[in-house]
Amino acid sequence: MLAENQYVIFNLNSEEFGIDIMNVKEIIPYQESVNVPNTPEFVEGIINYRGKVIPIINLKKRLNLSGSEITKDTRIIVITFDDKDVGFVVDEASQTMVIEDEQIDPTPDIISEVDRRFITGVGKIGEERLLILLDLHNILTDEEKQQIEKMEIEQEV
Repeated sequence: MLAENQYVIFNLNSEEFGIDIMNVKEIIPYQESVNVPNTPEFVEGIINYRGKVIPIINLKKRLNLSGSEITKDTRIIVITFDDKDVGFVVDEASQTMVIEDEQIDPTPDIISEVDRRFITGVGKIGEERLLILLDLHNILTDEEKQQIEKMEIEQEV
């Protein structure tokens, strides 16, 4: 039997990415965040999400991609890290898609070791469509996770 996984497909600029739907808690419309001083550059700030303060990460900045305009299609993908919710800003979350294991190639050799940490493979959809599959749990280093956790604690005081 073929193993298949469901992915949430989202866009950053004109590139398509996918994350395992099991890691996604919710996709919400973009909302302005409150800036927090002394945070990593890719942290946009914090928002009130269902009564909890959660950090918002600009995924484009984290991946060193250009552009940061917010449109009506901009979304926040909320995932849970070790019992803490974190939001990731994406240009658009377009669909969910089932991708079978045989449609996924390993991460190409040209990708640096740093990036291999969070790129789980490349999904091939039809003849011409490629999706970079990410593991958002690994997109932050342990040090960055600690910085963000500290930020949350300071906000609760």
